Amino acid sequence: MTTRLSRNRNYGLLWGSQALSEAGFSASMIALPLLVLAVTGSPALSGLVLGVDAMAQLVAGLPAGALADRWDRKKILLGCEAAYAVAVASLVAAIWWDVVRIPHLIAVAAVMGCCRSLFGPAEGAMLAGVVPPAQLPTALAMNSARGALGQLSGTAVGGFLYGIGRAVPFAFDVLLHLISLVALTFVRAPRREAARLEGGHLGREMAEGLRWVWSERHVRVTVACAVSLNFFFSAYYIVIIVLAKERGVTSGEIGVMAAMLGVGGVVGSLIAPSLQRRLSPYMSIMSVFWVLTLLTPLAAVIHDGYLLGALFVAMALLPPTANTTIGTYQLLLTPDRLRGRLTSVMGVIGGVSAATGPAFGGLVVQAFPGTGAVVLCAAGIALVTLVVTVSPTLRRFPRSDTLVPAPEPTTTEEKTS
Repeated sequence: MTTRLSRNRNYGLLWGSQALSEAGFSASMIALPLLVLAVTGSPALSGLVLGVDAMAQLVAGLPAGALADRWDRKKILLGCEAAYAVAVASLVAAIWWDVVRIPHLIAVAAVMGCCRSLFGPAEGAMLAGVVPPAQLPTALAMNSARGALGQLSGTAVGGFLYGIGRAVPFAFDVLLHLISLVALTFVRAPRREAARLEGGHLGREMAEGLRWVWSERHVRVTVACAVSLNFFFSAYYIVIIVLAKERGVTSGEIGVMAAMLGVGGVVGSLIAPSLQRRLSPYMSIMSVFWVLTLLTPLAAVIHDGYLLGALFVAMALLPPTANTTIGTYQLLLTPDRLRGRLTSVMGVIGGVSAATGPAFGGLVVQAFPGTGAVVLCAAGIALVTLVVTVSPTLRRFPRSDTLVPAPEPTTTEEKTS
């Protein structure tokens, strides 16, 4: 008899520990640019430090996936949490002794990015061993809600704690990561026989992961569509923020508006398991694109920040259902020895679109001021939606309950850590 997900001790520990880590990370991310501004007075350096974290995640992404498929995944999780805590603790000490320097901040941001880059593939690959296949959709949806909750709570708490003292949000982050580290030591999960996988060529292993994503038609098509949508929506988000400011929307309203995107993500993640069972895979994917196509042009005629926030809530409700459908399929289809690389490839591709989309949005809103930028972004989303609608591959997207989990490779054996 399968244990209910709510009573799955290992998943509960994994989920809870990472909810704390996400909150701590978000608190640091809101406080870090404020700290750089306080020390240097330079907005450019604030952007540089934050950019280092994002760049480190991208650069380390593909190697991280290959390493997650080589090494013991639980040890990777523990090592990343420990290294992250030490790095941020060094920043707390520097603030305490009033010796904060930009090279130190850049180094801390790089360690934070690398740790998150390595942690993600290891956790994603391990999930299929912690959760039975039938419960993967719910687990993936709850992980999505975890990220949104952590971001919302951490961002709100981080700003408040920074007002108390410059070091406080970073100390809070260290404490949460140490609690997470302790919780992860009690997770019991399948451990691979790593010794027989060591000594390979890292570049070839990374290439194998890329070839796997490219060779699987359903994976390839969903990745292409998701990247295109993320690119245009990231641009659209920046356009809306700029237009809201130009239209006289207050900073407080803009903050609420941005937070509403996270609220919609949390609600969407909670209803995703139910919708995923009721909708066909094609409908769960296509509905996201059509809802965005219909809603994005409305921002051209909405001038109130709170109404824009409500629009963001509506936009964020359905993506978790599509992500659950696609993520479940990918995990069940992919052999265990490639799951880390699959997760890292997805993360890198998503990171590229998330990084280039805002830059494109900034150029668009400068070249086409006013509603023209909204219309251009909405047209891009509509074009992607048309491709999704007529795609024969997506029309034949299989249901997760018809899939048989990929067989375990002979180079591994199930152990309990």
